[in-house]
Amino acid sequence: MTETNKIKHARTFVLDGESHMPEEIFDVNKFIEISERAEYCNIKRLKQTVKLKLRTQRKLITLKVDPTKAEEIVKKLRCEIREI
Repeated sequence: MTETNKIKHARTFVLDGESHMPEEIFDVNKFIEISERAEYCNIKRLKQTVKLKLRTQRKLITLKVDPTKAEEIVKKLRCEIREI
């Protein structure tokens, strides 16, 4: 195994046959639905986009949106909100 493969392999771990890599979704309604079972949501505001990151028990789920749409979505989330 080469050094690069070791690094890539180290970032992926499997429990119960399921991969636990971060997952990006593109459906706002699904993101809001997942927020019901999330522990918290990190909000990272950049110049061109806002990244919303839900931490559930098993996964980190991200959604990238325009800054104009971000506030509407944040108001609908049903978990703790953290600005980073």
